[in-house]
Amino acid sequence: MEYKDYYKILGVGRKAGADEIKSAYRKMAMQYHPDRNPGDKQAEERFKEINEAYQVLSDAQKRTRYDQLGDSYTDWRQSGAPGNFNWGEWSSRPPGGVQVDIEDLFGEGVFSDFFRSIFGGMGMPGNQRGRGRPRTVRNFQQPVTISLRDAYTGTTRVLDTGSRRVEVHLPAGARNGTKVRVPGIGPAGPEGQAGDLYLVMSIAPDPVFERQGDDLHAEISIDVFKALLGGEAEVNTLSGKVMLTIPPGTQPGARFRIASRGMPRLRSPESKGDLIIQVKVQVPRQLSAKQKALIEEAAKLK
Repeated sequence: MEYKDYYKILGVGRKAGADEIKSAYRKMAMQYHPDRNPGDKQAEERFKEINEAYQVLSDAQKRTRYDQLGDSYTDWRQSGAPGNFNWGEWSSRPPGGVQVDIEDLFGEGVFSDFFRSIFGGMGMPGNQRGRGRPRTVRNFQQPVTISLRDAYTGTTRVLDTGSRRVEVHLPAGARNGTKVRVPGIGPAGPEGQAGDLYLVMSIAPDPVFERQGDDLHAEISIDVFKALLGGEAEVNTLSGKVMLTIPPGTQPGARFRIASRGMPRLRSPESKGDLIIQVKVQVPRQLSAKQKALIEEAAKLK
């Protein structure tokens, strides 16, 4: 079985912190996301590999086990010991001999043989107690990347477990790290109780808007004449176009706040943040003779 170097896959060092790992994952997931690479099987496999690496390195329990495995595997290779590496001692199985195959949740081929062998029985563990007797319930996390527009409006995802299809609503206002619980969709534990699935949101960077909390930031360009004389400029928002009043004498880099045109607040989506617009002033490279004469005349009057 091939050893998977998850740190190398995400391009981070073994001492990388949670924020660095998340940042690397978001950048690569956006690059290789199937929606951005339709029909590209190589990009699809790379996306699965990136998600698998993040599934391990973003979970403290899995990462600790993986680091221990990595140290043992490195020592084995350096020792020149004969025979194959003993993967069996690292194989993860749930208590009571119950086999957990997390590909039942996401379809065949989502996770590698390496992942299923080492982490197949290590979901997001949770213990529930009832009448003084412990019951082990196995929960799982799965990263899900959505666009900023989907985060604005809310969206749905359909999960096919093999035995049923479940439509999951992802709420408006979701942020990076927002978790959506899908109860009872996980494999059954030793006592027959199914665990839960937690979808962990990751919001893909947007080419127009930058999100800061519940506010959105964007830029518009206006010509120098509008900056001098004032006027109106059309602004794109996630809920349609609006007209922004430009006062006379607007300076390059000026910022204008458009109320309630930002992101919905997660727990009260009827309330929204603001849209902050920064103005870039375009200076014409060429002037007509008449324009040049008028500007020269104005310059004499300053």
